[in-house]
Amino acid sequence: MVNNVEKISIKEIINQNTISSYSDELIQKVFETISEGIMITDPKKKIINVNPAFEFVTGYKKEEVVGHSPAILQSGIHASDFYKSMWNELYSKGEWQGEIWNRRKTGDVYPEWLSIMEVRNKQGEVTNYCGVFSDLTEQKDVEDELEKRAMTDSLTGVSNRFAYTERMRVLLESSSTRSYQHAVLFLDLDRFKQINDTLGHAVGDYLLVEVVKRIQSLLKNKDILARYGGDEFVITLTNIHHPREAVHLAEMIIQLLEQPFAVEDQNLYVSTSIGISIYPHDGDDTEVLLTKADKAMYFAKQNGRGQFSFYFDELQTDSKRVLLLDNELRKAIENDSFELHYQPKVSVTTGAIVGVEALVRWQNEKLGFVSPGEFIPYAEETGLIIPISECIINRACQDYLKLKSQNIKNMPIALNISSIHFHQSNFIESITQILERNNCPAHYFEIELTERTVMNSEKETIRKLVLLKQLGFKLSIDDFGTGYSSLSYLVQFPLNYLKIDRSFIQHICSLDDKQAVVDAIIQMAHRLHMKVIAEGVEQREQVQLLRKMGCDMIQGYYYSKPLPLDEFTEFLEFWELEQLEGK
Repeated sequence: MVNNVEKISIKEIINQNTISSYSDELIQKVFETISEGIMITDPKKKIINVNPAFEFVTGYKKEEVVGHSPAILQSGIHASDFYKSMWNELYSKGEWQGEIWNRRKTGDVYPEWLSIMEVRNKQGEVTNYCGVFSDLTEQKDVEDELEKRAMTDSLTGVSNRFAYTERMRVLLESSSTRSYQHAVLFLDLDRFKQINDTLGHAVGDYLLVEVVKRIQSLLKNKDILARYGGDEFVITLTNIHHPREAVHLAEMIIQLLEQPFAVEDQNLYVSTSIGISIYPHDGDDTEVLLTKADKAMYFAKQNGRGQFSFYFDELQTDSKRVLLLDNELRKAIENDSFELHYQPKVSVTTGAIVGVEALVRWQNEKLGFVSPGEFIPYAEETGLIIPISECIINRACQDYLKLKSQNIKNMPIALNISSIHFHQSNFIESITQILERNNCPAHYFEIELTERTVMNSEKETIRKLVLLKQLGFKLSIDDFGTGYSSLSYLVQFPLNYLKIDRSFIQHICSLDDKQAVVDAIIQMAHRLHMKVIAEGVEQREQVQLLRKMGCDMIQGYYYSKPLPLDEFTEFLEFWELEQLEGK
């Protein structure tokens, strides 16, 4: 557009009091080339002229609208009161402007910014009305996209925390006068941090996207799913008839997420812990419902993971204990306040004690005795498990030196290694440094890993296990049969021992299927040149049956509970005397 045209305002063009200062040619130039649509009517609001921009935006040709009312463009979105208010303001002020939705010839509805002005002659009489408008479609698209981005998690495509809160506000406002129930499910992926830290954020991001896809397959359109942050997700199950609907969904989610995820030619395993709160029983606003569902989730996580729990009032008190637990646990790490108890492993054939398992214990002034079942899961969740593991390894080295000073030899100490610690990039370096600092050889120690630990990141696991074996460590799989037992990893990994989980041993004498499973595990392990340890043995009948099956070692309360080091050395002396007298 030429500079002279740019300097002319639309209002001046349609104002007959100033129009004489411009040539007809220039005015026509502006009318034809300006990007805003222009529509001029007579005093009776019949269209008498439109410009090319009007034709482009609306799709109507000039000859199709001349003689018609501007109502030809009405979208049907606005009520009659809207137009009544618009014309009242135009009559009183001589102009009106605002956002309005109109309809193109194609039938498409679009937003525009419209300015309407009266045109009066020298006698003050209204001769025309002129409407000037700008198509806001692109601007609205941009605004909608920006709003979508602000309300959507960029990775997974589901609602983010802000959007979830807003949708819940609307939901609960509409529910306040009705007898609706809603369930809020707070999900946290177990051991996701370990995968993210060891395999990288790209793998972690891919896993989160796949998790969302699985969850979405279980939801209805009316349900709300949001990524609350990190590996936490929130689901609102709307308009439920009974809390059992939340139970059913939680069970399906847990089961679905336990299935392996194929990532970069390997299977990754995660599980989820879920906390549930119910509206309006547990609260009538979003923050309260989320807080209670979060507390219930942590309760589920502390009780074994891969579980769900409803909120109950006692959890409010438990949250104070969690805060105290965190503070005291950090102090215990700093002060090395953990103690190790030792449980013997007995040879089935010779009756000799051929090894021990080191089990951590923690007595605290403020909390009393804290069960490993309480503080170990919390330590894994917070990352404190790594310094705790280093404390345990260091203490085991010191205890080994004490046993050695008492001429107690050939007593390998089994150390339970958390998967989070094992998958740290510097795990081997850190454990060897501790042994070197205490002048302890690796061949006096056994590394116990769970099935889930070795099933994650198989290539990296093989590399580390081979290095540990080369350093002199013995290697064993703990709790065999409780995870995703796979013959492939038993063949690939350089393992020395396989420990059968106590859940199989508990009913071995009364259930034939348990006997069959245990017998099959023992035969398989022997064919793979591994020795078998049965843990949780408490009865003489169990010992006799395991001996018949060819089990190599037994561990459990039948022989001894875990003992502090001093009591354990006394137990050893007594055991040796018993063995000598038996001979």
